[in-house]
Amino acid sequence: MKVIRSILGELETNCYILYDEESGEAAVIDPADEAETIRDAIENLGATLRYILLTHGHRDHTLAAPRLHELFPGAAVYIHPADKGVVGIYHYPMEELIGAELKFYDEGDTLPLGKETIEVLHTPGHTGGSVCLRCGTALFTGDTLFAGSMGRIDLPGAQPDKMMPSLARLAKLSGDYDVYPGHMETTTMARERQYNLYIKMLSVQ
Repeated sequence: MKVIRSILGELETNCYILYDEESGEAAVIDPADEAETIRDAIENLGATLRYILLTHGHRDHTLAAPRLHELFPGAAVYIHPADKGVVGIYHYPMEELIGAELKFYDEGDTLPLGKETIEVLHTPGHTGGSVCLRCGTALFTGDTLFAGSMGRIDLPGAQPDKMMPSLARLAKLSGDYDVYPGHMETTTMARERQYNLYIKMLSVQ
């Protein structure tokens, strides 16, 4: 499984292409902006886009989703139902922009991608519908977990009381993971357990 990162949009959001080289299937995670740029990357791989996956509903993670769905009408667009409409101050509702074709995933759901499986972890806090996506040893954390930090919980629509339990859940995952966050650099779960102040705070609660 290959992970390709592009930094897109005004807020420098990480958009990922998850590519199964054996089957040729791909998923786009958080199409932040520049749908045509994402299209070109997929076509350069010779991949078949199967999914457009959203870690939450904020506009800086979803801006290109409607256009990308037009370019790849066979690709299913998924979001957690709690984030299907207007999310806080971000008036960019997926349920209106994608329409009846919008699909929903929730805790424990799985999506096949070639021989791999993408698992959905519901991790509310940054928004009510925030999810992390696990595929093998890769963990896509959206705006829940960053390298050395966590997502904001002061925005409208956030659920501050749920962020620490969500972080605790990630910290307790067995083994190590390559962590691909919604912003900034890639990290590992082992590194975050050791150095992330918010993760370390959990041990004294």
